Amino acid sequence: MRAGVDIGGTFTDVALEHPGGLSTCKVLTDYARPEQAILDGLRKAAEGAGVAMAEIGQVIHGTTLVTNALIQRRGARLAFVTTEGFRDVVEMRSENRFEQYDLNLELPRPLVARQHRYTLNERVAADGSVLLPLDSAELEALVATVLAGGYEAVAIGFIHAYANPAHERQVAAALRAAAPELSLSLSSVISPQMREFERFNTVIANAYVQPMVADYLGRLVSRLRAQEVTAPVFMMHSGGGLISVETAAEQPVRLLESGPAGGAIFAAQFARAHRLDKVLSFDMGGTTAKICLIEDGRPKTANTFEVARTYRFKKGSGMPVSTPVVEMVEIGAGGGSIARVDGMGQIRVGPRSAGSEPGPACYRRGGDKPTVTDANLILGRLDPDNFAGGAIPLSAALAESALRTELSEETGLGPAAAAFGVTEMVDENMANAARVHTVENGRDVEAFTMVAFGGGAPLHACRLCEKLGIAALIIPPAAGVGSAVGFLKAPFSYEAAKGLFQRLDAFDAEAVNAQLAALEAEALGFVAAGPGGAETEAKMTAMMRYAGQGWEIPVALPYRPFAPGDTAKLKAAFEDSYHRLFGQLIEGLGIEVTNWSITVASRLPAVPGVTRITAGEALPSNGARAFFDAARRETVQAAEVRRSELGPGATVEGPAVVVEDETTTIVTSGYVVTGQDDGSLLLQRKDVAG
Repeated sequence: MRAGVDIGGTFTDVALEHPGGLSTCKVLTDYARPEQAILDGLRKAAEGAGVAMAEIGQVIHGTTLVTNALIQRRGARLAFVTTEGFRDVVEMRSENRFEQYDLNLELPRPLVARQHRYTLNERVAADGSVLLPLDSAELEALVATVLAGGYEAVAIGFIHAYANPAHERQVAAALRAAAPELSLSLSSVISPQMREFERFNTVIANAYVQPMVADYLGRLVSRLRAQEVTAPVFMMHSGGGLISVETAAEQPVRLLESGPAGGAIFAAQFARAHRLDKVLSFDMGGTTAKICLIEDGRPKTANTFEVARTYRFKKGSGMPVSTPVVEMVEIGAGGGSIARVDGMGQIRVGPRSAGSEPGPACYRRGGDKPTVTDANLILGRLDPDNFAGGAIPLSAALAESALRTELSEETGLGPAAAAFGVTEMVDENMANAARVHTVENGRDVEAFTMVAFGGGAPLHACRLCEKLGIAALIIPPAAGVGSAVGFLKAPFSYEAAKGLFQRLDAFDAEAVNAQLAALEAEALGFVAAGPGGAETEAKMTAMMRYAGQGWEIPVALPYRPFAPGDTAKLKAAFEDSYHRLFGQLIEGLGIEVTNWSITVASRLPAVPGVTRITAGEALPSNGARAFFDAARRETVQAAEVRRSELGPGATVEGPAVVVEDETTTIVTSGYVVTGQDDGSLLLQRKDVAG
């Protein structure tokens, strides 16, 4: 039996695979003791399955702990050691003004202040040769300064350390000898790639959260053992695979987007099962909404990620981190997102969230700010007596009071109209995010099918499809805990990357092959920490660009050794990727490779195909629920059905409400819902259904 556990900003989701099927539950996240929510959820899921917790054979965990710590600046007391002359790289950034005319441009502050950034006179060239050796007396003085500073962690990042890590290792050895308990992070281990700004940021972020994450994971494993759960614990990493808890404790920066990555894996499984080449994954929980493109059954991935953006949707306004990540756009739009009135008298939603403590006003836990959940309750989209399977009774009176006090008095709108404004704003925010994400990737959003999951997504997905012009939408089974289920479907994987700059007209196949072999061995070593006997597969990616360009694009290549004559194939692969992304090529320029990566992953079993059922027997409408239909701008009488009633071919025309314990699906008047063989729901626009 395997358990997937996802800690979110509001709820902790649990999915337990057992011989009888799948047992799921949601419990409120405990901020002070996150592991307590895991234990409570596992116990509840085990009771629902009729099994003992001691029978659980594997626990897979994803968490927002790392992301939240970076955003909220809750990390270790940290020092950074770098090359003389590069002390201010993390403050100077890329010198890019992402908002050209904003005179009050706000940038994220570096995680380590200038007075805690130290330098050494050393220098390694881009080819790895040592230009200036470390001075032992200067190193000894630095060690004394660090010890006197009372630091909990030290990040070490030297210029060109990706080409030769000797100086970083020398500094680490000296610090370990003097203070064995000190947490150390080396850029040549955490992110051995070109570009010092991103590399320095990454190693600093890793060092900043490493003591906290190691302590948390240690407590989690210990408390699981105390509850007789002796199963190994694995972590979901942001690239969409699993790593051991020991690797996660050493390299916590790989956990940045671990929860959302599980959701993308979950959506990708249904994309493959339904034979869909273009899928828009929509994951909305209590705190955030995440949107990801899935093409040919695989989530889109990237090798950099921005944390703590100061401007919504603005690339360059965050803290860049070089780590494998499922590429998605994430905005502060969840069920707990707080609504307010701005200086222009307009309703705004998020990014602040009520979370689980105190939670939305309707939770009866002391919250007094209006949230998206409060608005949905007032509009009839939630059943106050059956929220979270009845575990959290909701108060419509408290929701209305919050809307009236915070919004109605400022706008002159009644509570119902204000609630509509809240939901319409949050839906438009998510639609804008989806449009931006697809356009940035050269795609037409109307050509995609949406897969929606998370506690909040089924409530909003139909309206989102109306705004985006999407004709078909899938709500998978166990959608309310989709990320936790996705953990159970993820492969064990590890991506090893390293910088090796070469021009194609001077391509050194022997040097590249030696590096690729080392990267494969490194990745295999980490994957071997998972269950033994799994068949693995390797994937190779080269980061390439035209000579003179500032940035590279990822080029996927078949994994095999290179021959001296392979430059033509490399050139063709680059030009194919470049043309698909930008629509044209640049003639007359040379081509360069900057970084190489090898991803080794356990091979997943084939997903059984599903034959789409587009029409079937109509279930009788009982008109049991009234909710406000945003497209029609009026309250409609809707059929209310249990999800279990929508078997294969069973059909209900909108307006309808499909209820289950973990979420609620709103079918607007323009859509029809049909049950599928795999337990998912297919919602189609009425003009294309049948």
